[in-house]
Amino acid sequence: MLTQHEQWMNVALREAKRAFDADEVPVGAIVMHNGEIIGRGYNQIEQLQDPTAHAEMIAITAAANHLHSRRLENCTLYVTLEPCPMCAGAIVLARIPTLVFGSYDPKAGACGTLYNIVEDRRLNHSVHVVGGICDRESEALLKDYFAKKRTFQRKKISIR
Repeated sequence: MLTQHEQWMNVALREAKRAFDADEVPVGAIVMHNGEIIGRGYNQIEQLQDPTAHAEMIAITAAANHLHSRRLENCTLYVTLEPCPMCAGAIVLARIPTLVFGSYDPKAGACGTLYNIVEDRRLNHSVHVVGGICDRESEALLKDYFAKKRTFQRKKISIR
Protein backbone atom coordinates (compact mmCIF):
# COMPACT_ATOMS: atom_id res chain seq x y z
CA MET A 1 0.00 0.00 0.00
CA LEU A 2 1.37 3.41 -1.00
CA THR A 3 1.82 6.20 1.51
CA GLN A 4 0.24 9.58 0.77
CA HIS A 5 3.66 10.97 -0.18
CA GLU A 6 4.18 8.09 -2.62
CA GLN A 7 0.74 8.63 -4.17
CA TRP A 8 1.42 12.33 -4.83
CA MET A 9 4.98 11.64 -5.96
CA ASN A 10 3.55 9.30 -8.59
CA VAL A 11 1.59 12.28 -9.95
CA ALA A 12 4.84 14.29 -10.05
CA LEU A 13 6.47 11.36 -11.85
CA ARG A 14 3.77 11.56 -14.53
CA GLU A 15 4.76 15.20 -15.01
CA ALA A 16 8.40 14.08 -15.29
CA LYS A 17 7.38 11.62 -18.01
CA ARG A 18 5.85 14.53 -19.91
CA ALA A 19 9.26 16.21 -19.79
CA PHE A 20 10.91 12.97 -20.98
CA ASP A 21 8.47 12.75 -23.90
CA ALA A 22 9.25 16.40 -24.78
CA ASP A 23 12.99 15.60 -24.79
CA GLU A 24 13.57 17.59 -21.60
CA VAL A 25 15.40 16.44 -18.48
CA PRO A 26 12.62 14.42 -16.78
CA VAL A 27 11.75 16.36 -13.66
CA GLY A 28 8.15 16.89 -12.60
CA ALA A 29 6.49 18.79 -9.76
CA ILE A 30 3.10 19.42 -8.21
CA VAL A 31 1.90 21.76 -5.46
CA MET A 32 -0.78 20.48 -3.11
CA HIS A 33 -3.15 22.62 -1.05
CA ASN A 34 -5.90 21.11 1.12
CA GLY A 35 -5.71 17.80 -0.74
CA GLU A 36 -5.98 19.41 -4.19
CA ILE A 37 -3.34 19.87 -6.87
CA ILE A 38 -3.11 23.62 -7.49
CA GLY A 39 0.09 23.69 -9.52
CA ARG A 40 1.83 21.35 -11.95
CA GLY A 41 5.04 21.62 -13.86
CA TYR A 42 7.68 19.74 -15.74
CA ASN A 43 11.02 20.91 -17.10
CA GLN A 44 10.58 23.06 -20.21
CA ILE A 45 14.01 24.67 -20.38
CA GLU A 46 14.78 23.64 -23.97
CA GLN A 47 11.23 24.06 -25.24
CA LEU A 48 10.94 27.60 -23.88
CA GLN A 49 14.66 28.44 -24.12
CA ASP A 50 14.35 29.70 -20.56
CA PRO A 51 16.94 28.66 -17.96
CA THR A 52 14.38 29.27 -15.19
CA ALA A 53 11.73 26.93 -16.66
CA HIS A 54 12.36 24.22 -14.07
CA ALA A 55 9.46 21.99 -13.01
CA GLU A 56 9.35 23.56 -9.55
CA MET A 57 9.27 27.13 -10.86
CA ILE A 58 6.41 26.35 -13.23
CA ALA A 59 4.42 24.54 -10.52
CA ILE A 60 5.03 27.34 -7.97
CA THR A 61 3.90 29.99 -10.47
CA ALA A 62 0.73 28.03 -11.27
CA ALA A 63 -0.02 27.58 -7.55
CA ALA A 64 0.53 31.27 -6.80
CA ASN A 65 -1.80 32.17 -9.67
CA HIS A 66 -4.41 29.73 -8.36
CA LEU A 67 -4.29 31.18 -4.83
CA HIS A 68 -3.81 34.78 -6.03
CA SER A 69 -0.94 34.98 -3.56
CA ARG A 70 2.83 34.81 -3.64
CA ARG A 71 2.70 33.03 -0.29
CA LEU A 72 2.03 29.33 -0.61
CA GLU A 73 1.42 28.70 3.06
CA ASN A 74 -0.31 25.40 3.87
CA CYS A 75 1.05 23.90 0.64
CA THR A 76 3.32 20.96 -0.07
CA LEU A 77 5.62 20.81 -3.07
CA TYR A 78 6.35 17.39 -4.54
CA VAL A 79 9.23 17.20 -7.01
CA THR A 80 10.96 14.18 -8.49
CA LEU A 81 14.51 15.52 -8.07
CA GLU A 82 16.08 17.46 -5.22
CA PRO A 83 15.74 21.18 -6.08
CA CYS A 84 18.69 23.25 -7.27
CA PRO A 85 19.73 26.52 -5.56
CA MET A 86 17.38 28.64 -7.74
CA CYS A 87 14.37 26.47 -6.99
CA ALA A 88 15.28 26.13 -3.31
CA GLY A 89 15.36 29.92 -3.08
CA ALA A 90 11.95 30.16 -4.74
CA ILE A 91 10.57 27.60 -2.28
CA VAL A 92 11.78 29.72 0.64
CA LEU A 93 10.44 32.95 -0.90
CA ALA A 94 7.05 31.33 -1.54
CA ARG A 95 6.95 30.26 2.13
CA ILE A 96 6.16 26.65 1.21
CA PRO A 97 6.18 24.77 4.53
CA THR A 98 6.83 21.24 3.22
CA LEU A 99 8.99 19.90 0.41
CA VAL A 100 8.90 16.24 -0.65
CA PHE A 101 11.37 15.11 -3.28
CA GLY A 102 12.40 11.90 -5.00
CA SER A 103 16.04 11.51 -6.01
CA TYR A 104 18.90 13.27 -4.29
CA ASP A 105 20.98 15.38 -6.69
CA PRO A 106 24.72 15.06 -5.99
CA LYS A 107 25.58 17.67 -8.66
CA ALA A 108 23.13 20.50 -7.87
CA GLY A 109 21.06 19.52 -4.84
CA ALA A 110 20.34 22.48 -2.57
CA CYS A 111 18.01 20.80 -0.08
CA GLY A 112 20.51 18.75 1.87
CA THR A 113 23.05 17.32 -0.57
CA LEU A 114 25.43 20.12 -1.67
CA TYR A 115 23.66 22.95 0.11
CA ASN A 116 20.70 23.19 2.45
CA ILE A 117 19.06 26.45 1.52
CA VAL A 118 15.53 25.43 2.52
CA GLU A 119 16.50 24.57 6.10
CA ASP A 120 18.99 27.40 6.64
CA ARG A 121 17.84 29.07 9.88
CA ARG A 122 19.52 32.34 8.84
CA LEU A 123 16.78 32.88 6.25
CA ASN A 124 13.32 34.22 7.09
CA HIS A 125 11.60 30.87 6.39
CA SER A 126 12.64 27.25 6.72
CA VAL A 127 11.04 24.24 5.09
CA HIS A 128 10.36 20.75 6.40
CA VAL A 129 12.05 18.37 3.91
CA VAL A 130 11.27 14.74 3.14
CA GLY A 131 13.68 13.24 0.62
CA GLY A 132 14.00 9.91 -1.15
CA ILE A 133 10.30 9.29 -1.88
CA CYS A 134 9.98 7.08 -5.00
CA ASP A 135 13.67 7.76 -5.61
CA ARG A 136 14.20 4.57 -7.65
CA GLU A 137 11.50 5.51 -10.12
CA SER A 138 12.86 9.04 -10.46
CA GLU A 139 16.45 7.81 -10.87
CA ALA A 140 15.39 5.25 -13.49
CA LEU A 141 13.65 7.94 -15.54
CA LEU A 142 16.70 10.21 -15.35
CA LYS A 143 19.08 7.36 -16.27
CA ASP A 144 16.89 6.35 -19.23
CA TYR A 145 16.84 9.94 -20.47
CA PHE A 146 20.60 10.43 -20.29
CA ALA A 147 21.28 6.97 -21.80
CA LYS A 148 19.00 7.93 -24.70
CA LYS A 149 20.87 11.21 -25.12
CA ARG A 150 24.26 9.47 -25.11
CA THR A 151 23.05 6.91 -27.69
CA PHE A 152 21.75 9.69 -29.92
CA GLN A 153 25.06 11.56 -29.65
CA ARG A 154 27.03 8.40 -30.57
CA LYS A 155 24.81 7.77 -33.59
CA LYS A 156 25.13 11.39 -34.67
CA ILE A 157 28.93 11.25 -34.44
CA SER A 158 29.18 7.92 -36.31
CA ILE A 159 27.04 9.22 -39.20
CA ARG A 160 29.54 12.02 -39.91
